[in-house]
Amino acid sequence: MTTATAPTPPATQGLTARAWALLAVLCGAVFLEGIDVSMLGVALPSIRADLDMSTSSLQWIVSAYVLGYGGFVLLGGRAADLLGRRRMFLIGLGVFIAFSALGGLGTEGWMLIVARFVTGISAGFITPAALSIITTTFPEGPARNKAVLIYAATGAGGFLFGLVAGGLLTTIGWRWVFFAPVVVGSLLLVAAVRLLPADALRRDGPRRFDLTGAASVTAAMLLLVMGVARASDVGAETTAATMAAGLVLLAAFVAVERRSPAPLLRLGILRSAPLVRANLGAGLFIGAFISFQFVLVLYLQELRGWSPLESGLVLLIAGLDVALAPTLTPKLVDRFGTTPVILAGMLVAAAAYGLFLPVGPDWGYLQMLPSLVLLGIAFALAYGALTIAATDGIAEDEQGLAGGLLNVSFQFGAALGLAIAAAVNVAATGAGGSPDALLDGYRSAFLVPVAAVVVGAAITAAGLRRPAKPQYVVVEAGIEHKL
Repeated sequence: MTTATAPTPPATQGLTARAWALLAVLCGAVFLEGIDVSMLGVALPSIRADLDMSTSSLQWIVSAYVLGYGGFVLLGGRAADLLGRRRMFLIGLGVFIAFSALGGLGTEGWMLIVARFVTGISAGFITPAALSIITTTFPEGPARNKAVLIYAATGAGGFLFGLVAGGLLTTIGWRWVFFAPVVVGSLLLVAAVRLLPADALRRDGPRRFDLTGAASVTAAMLLLVMGVARASDVGAETTAATMAAGLVLLAAFVAVERRSPAPLLRLGILRSAPLVRANLGAGLFIGAFISFQFVLVLYLQELRGWSPLESGLVLLIAGLDVALAPTLTPKLVDRFGTTPVILAGMLVAAAAYGLFLPVGPDWGYLQMLPSLVLLGIAFALAYGALTIAATDGIAEDEQGLAGGLLNVSFQFGAALGLAIAAAVNVAATGAGGSPDALLDGYRSAFLVPVAAVVVGAAITAAGLRRPAKPQYVVVEAGIEHKL
């Protein structure tokens, strides 16, 4: 019986100085991705004014990144497992830097869309490589949990910091939103070359790549998101046809994976109920936050007339999860387990979003503050714990696959949550542009994140009373897999 070879984790449960340095580089990469996404969101109105883009075209600057990321992250995870995590991390970061620079030099909207799509693809290779380096370097248990929680908190903190940094850079010029990641990414690339451990490549089994699977799942996500996003602008027949085509392509992806000798997604990994619950919960949790942030920024800038910087500063308090996640959350996970902590995070998020439902036309910061504080606590509880749950108990040779699957859930959840919130907002606002009509649209759209985390809580709660299932091993293609 053949097995995959992988680096032996360190015996110590603590974090050595070199381990801290390695973790800092990997956290720097996920921080970079976080600020890259949120800075661009703040700069969109300035980009539209400068390049004369329509609202629908502007949306694709965001959607192109998300779909490129989500569509190729499974391929990135498999490439990390087969070709080497260090190699894929360095190549992905290099492409990320190059196309961020090209986006900053773009003079037409389509140039930015193409640059963001390729940047998203590169992020789809960076993230699973980084996460699998962590999960194969730190032994399963307290040390790995602490490292993963620090990594997850850094990503969330990067997103929130980017809201403020984006506002500041946009006042100088929106192109700096593209150029700033080039500077940060270049510094990380130099450090990564020195610190990332050498790859131990697989020497057994097929080393082929499922490009058909990657294309079909990307196209499926594109059509499903497009169907929701355009529902208020086209007829019901067109929406139904678009969604049906997306589902057909999703079914084709499953069929391809069943027959492929080197599948992008080994379907057997989905037999793990905790993994499936974690990925569903991750998609719903992030989808809720992205939709909430989208509607909140519209409310602040369209109805209240606040600047991009002021809008970003509003969400800054939610960044308290950066402090809580690596300090409080590991103790809670060790004491209660991941499922109760995730459930608590979902319920706190439901309370946070629910408090925004009666939003008024002249709410001040103090009226928003309780929701934002609760949102920071919710992220501290749920985000890192979801990351642990999605990778815990997975065989070492499939950590890249597990990390990729988690990021597909994050990205597809974000795209779908944003599309649903936008569609609900447009439908509830109607043709009127009066303050009352706008406020009705925002209030209706705020129901989307509430509903998402309530469903996420229900899915998570299903795992509370299940007895621990004993692990066993199955053999596919001559390789052992733990279930």
